[in-house]
Amino acid sequence: MVVGWTDGAPSVGMQSGRPRSPTPSAYNNPQMSRPILLGHRGARAIGSVPENTFESFDLALAHGCDGFEFDLRRSADGRAVICHDPEFEGVSIADANVGQLNTLPQLDELLARYAPRAFLDIELKVPGLEQCVLTALKAHPPQRGYVISSFLPDVLRTLSSRDNELPLGLLCEDPAQLAEWESSPAQFVILHFALIDEHLCTLVHAAGKKIFSWTVNGREAMRRLKDYGVDGIISDETRLLTEVLGS
Repeated sequence: MVVGWTDGAPSVGMQSGRPRSPTPSAYNNPQMSRPILLGHRGARAIGSVPENTFESFDLALAHGCDGFEFDLRRSADGRAVICHDPEFEGVSIADANVGQLNTLPQLDELLARYAPRAFLDIELKVPGLEQCVLTALKAHPPQRGYVISSFLPDVLRTLSSRDNELPLGLLCEDPAQLAEWESSPAQFVILHFALIDEHLCTLVHAAGKKIFSWTVNGREAMRRLKDYGVDGIISDETRLLTEVLGS
């Protein structure tokens, strides 16, 4: 596993030839001294700014994060909209056309704005978005690296079957989900921080995979996970994250 930098931004890839993010020239830099730092739904701890919005994503970057995580859901007319919950302002996203959700940002808009300058953790909350996401990524390929993540193993298998070079991430919040990591096509194992110890980091890296942790909001947890050797940390507390680990 190689972790490197491109023009001041971190990128990640695999020595083994497994699927990886773009910018391959960055992968041979051995000087990476810290994990990739990502805002959770942007700068979520800033309560005055709505999560999963361009304003929140801009804040995460302004605080010094390398990128951010965000959530995708599918509208009734097959569009990828950015929202964590299944409803927005009392409207079911799955039952509404994108015109009824016009205050929610869409994936195409996000990629056009951030693909040149941020590492993107694209979480798919539901099935049915696979082709939409692939089409959007082809039109706006991220230049600083990305991962397509999901709690849904079938979504990851569908994506892998369509393009086995996609950087995929298996999300886990309990031991039953974690048990899937070795058999998953995902190259990123993205874990709730309570599941991670140094031994697991060693196992994941020995398997040629990368390990990210969420949602890490405490100073000591951030330092501990860095010492374990995690490749990325996702936090609501974007100011604190970059204060503790940004140098």
